[in-house]
Amino acid sequence: MIRSVFILGLAALAASCATDHSLYSWGRYEQILYSTYAEPGKLPPEQQISMILEDMQKGNAANKPSPPGLHAYLGSLYAETGKPSEAKIQFLAEKAEFPESSVLMDRFISNLPK
Repeated sequence: MIRSVFILGLAALAASCATDHSLYSWGRYEQILYSTYAEPGKLPPEQQISMILEDMQKGNAANKPSPPGLHAYLGSLYAETGKPSEAKIQFLAEKAEFPESSVLMDRFISNLPK
């Protein structure tokens, strides 16, 4: 009896994993973050920006929003590459999509060069 319940549970879990129920379009965001911290310097900021923008376009085409933190991370990449106006746009986008990030995004914006 327990074994059959366990097998049914596994089958239900497998069926739910087979369908994409993701709320956000994650793209390669998690892979990029992992690579950035596990192997610093492996992916230059410009390449990360390009990858993220490409993934965002795919997410927009699928009508899926960007995940929490993506705009903030993209903004930090723009700031790192000397593009404060683009960084500000991304920080404001993060703030608009996730109002709970307002205090942090305001701090990031205030630290950008004028």
